[in-house]
Amino acid sequence: MNPRLSDTAVGALRWVLGLVVFLQSAHFALSSPHRLGETVFPLWFPWVFGGSESLAALLFLVPATTVFGGYALLFIFAIAIAVHLLHGQYDVGGLIVYGMAAFVCMIYQNNSRTEARRG
Repeated sequence: MNPRLSDTAVGALRWVLGLVVFLQSAHFALSSPHRLGETVFPLWFPWVFGGSESLAALLFLVPATTVFGGYALLFIFAIAIAVHLLHGQYDVGGLIVYGMAAFVCMIYQNNSRTEARRG
């Protein structure tokens, strides 16, 4: 495949994923405390979880911190999957797709840095 096309495709994937996750996590952090009143979660949970996910998404968008932000997103997605499964919500396919997209972007970014150092 054309390297320039690969760079563009993975860069676009990183931006789309980062922006979508940022917007969804910010929405969760800002609107969920009102809806969580009747659940087992404390009221601070959406702010902490949504805020950390928002921060990880922003770090993922910065080229110098893409790998770190990606690891943070993978960790947060794993926690979110576990929380959903423990509450009987088995529709976690979107989180799995997000995690794989983050993983692909991280690996591509890491390989690009390695090749730049060699070449």
